[in-house]
Amino acid sequence: MTRYQHLATLLAERIEQGLYRSGERLPSVRNLSSEHGVSISTVQQAYHILEDRQLISPQPRSGYFVTPQKSQPPVPALTRPAQRPVEITQWDAVLEQLTGREDAGSIAFGSGFPDVTQATIKPLWREMSRIVQHQEPEILGYDCINGKQVLRAQIARLMLDSGCVVTPDDIVVTTGCHEALSIAIRAVCEAGDIVAVESPCFHGTMQMLRAFGIKVVEIPTDSETGISVEALELALEQWPIKAVILVPTCNNPLGFIMPDARKKAVLNLAQRFDIAIIEDDVYGELAYEYPRPMTIKSLDVDGRVLLCSSFSKTLAPGLRVGWIVPGRYFDRAMHMKYIVTGSTTTFTQMAVAEFVRNGHYHRHLRRMRQHYQRNLDVFTCWVRHYFPCGICVSRPQGGFLMWIELPEHIDIVPISETLRQHNIRIAVGSLLSASGKYRNCMRLNYALPFNAETETALRNMGEIIGHVFENG
Repeated sequence: MTRYQHLATLLAERIEQGLYRSGERLPSVRNLSSEHGVSISTVQQAYHILEDRQLISPQPRSGYFVTPQKSQPPVPALTRPAQRPVEITQWDAVLEQLTGREDAGSIAFGSGFPDVTQATIKPLWREMSRIVQHQEPEILGYDCINGKQVLRAQIARLMLDSGCVVTPDDIVVTTGCHEALSIAIRAVCEAGDIVAVESPCFHGTMQMLRAFGIKVVEIPTDSETGISVEALELALEQWPIKAVILVPTCNNPLGFIMPDARKKAVLNLAQRFDIAIIEDDVYGELAYEYPRPMTIKSLDVDGRVLLCSSFSKTLAPGLRVGWIVPGRYFDRAMHMKYIVTGSTTTFTQMAVAEFVRNGHYHRHLRRMRQHYQRNLDVFTCWVRHYFPCGICVSRPQGGFLMWIELPEHIDIVPISETLRQHNIRIAVGSLLSASGKYRNCMRLNYALPFNAETETALRNMGEIIGHVFENG
């Protein structure tokens, strides 16, 4: 953290703690410079950060003052889905959400798209250019089913950070995490089976289960600690569940990091009931804490955890490079890989492998964690400022997605139609439920640039939602 970022964090903490009260004048730039032994430009940069976050505001010839703040909205309560096997719906709504990507004029708050504009990604462009310029013949050929060995070796090295000790031969490269999840599900389940999922749950996973004829039991989930172990145990006792699908680190959409004790408890349940765990770790490297949290896979001693991940959220989704570590289901996973895509694009595998091998990936990750954490602070301030009182907002511990919950009588679905007319697209909460729950919720992407256009869109969103509050 740079000096001005450290100073901005310190001042923000003082404001949150009430040491600088609402409307109070802050120390002058010169006084802060003397007090903290930093340059005047460092103080000015720190104040600019706080101004971006709407914690302070300048007044001509008077200095900086603490901006009057609404109270911090509470986090969403433990979700309470119907805890019985249900068939998945919502495909039409999901399809509409996906086709909305083509609408270039809209601000895509509802997407799961990362920021791909940062300078730390430039070495990847150079590596792709080098490969093309050398016209290496292998980029136009088929790769082996489990992916290029040079890439699998780099992935194995990366997984050490999460506590996983695997070899390149334990890894199967996939066309993104989406294919990895698809392979994992079909490796352990058949049509008519039942799986348990967090609630809410990534809509892509839901639609895979729907396509494979698999029913779902949604398990109550806490927005700060994850899936309820007690509710999962009760479901396992009641239903013949074949697997549980989890995003325990930087969850999509709630943003939590499951405590280690809860990860161990879930694994113990899986061992006791002899079921598989499909662990989606696609956001895991974007945890704001360092070192990053361990995966459930790192605790796995009998190969029942199938870990799925990719570079789609940490680098760019267009690369379509992911992987699965299928454990005891390796042979089945290889068969599924063969019948789905056969092999993954060679070109992007080679480029990513070199990007990681040369140390660019870790530098990029450090930049993105810092960037998304700053974005979270800014977007949270905007939501708190522009949205009406009575909402709940998740407090993500990583990634770039937040969950906003409105009072139960508010229906976001018709609101989303109004927002679309203003070129604002959101992901309504019902997309992330098997049975269409959470119509009063939305998922919001804060990887978008925090500029005037984004702020104006959030202000308009808050006004439209506020109008529904007043007339609902």
